[in-house]
Amino acid sequence: MSDASFHDADGHGPLALRAETPDELPILSALCQDAVLTVGDIRYDGTARSLALLVSRFRWEDLADREAVPDADRPYERVRALLVIRDVTAVRSDGISRDEKDMVLSLLSLGWTPGADGTGTMVLTFAGDGALAADCECLSVDLRDVNRPHAAVSGSVPRHDV
Repeated sequence: MSDASFHDADGHGPLALRAETPDELPILSALCQDAVLTVGDIRYDGTARSLALLVSRFRWEDLADREAVPDADRPYERVRALLVIRDVTAVRSDGISRDEKDMVLSLLSLGWTPGADGTGTMVLTFAGDGALAADCECLSVDLRDVNRPHAAVSGSVPRHDV
């Protein structure tokens, strides 16, 4: 079986989205839920004031169409995407060691804690109690798919015990 393409997805092409308000962030958070990456896929550039994560995100936007017409030949999909937080002044981590470059992380959510005058802290929560906190001058987050979708290795939809 070959990789899928965005053209196979009936109009669900590559994503290129930005969140600049607290009301927009839940959309990006939902699309990034269960994205996987390694610690080595995280880059903080203090000069550019950006925190970038190269993730393999589950294509939640394709789930309803895929399940509406079950087809054994059409797998659930993931796609590599860049999640970039801009105007970052500092980054802190909890439960994530920068020395463990191959450690796999699973992103659960993006959250915004507002500060004074539009500033705030972006909190990225990972499964297993890991977290990154990025102090920001404003809320500015981009999510952009950077390659073609591929079959999800697990062959299933990510599930969580509640």
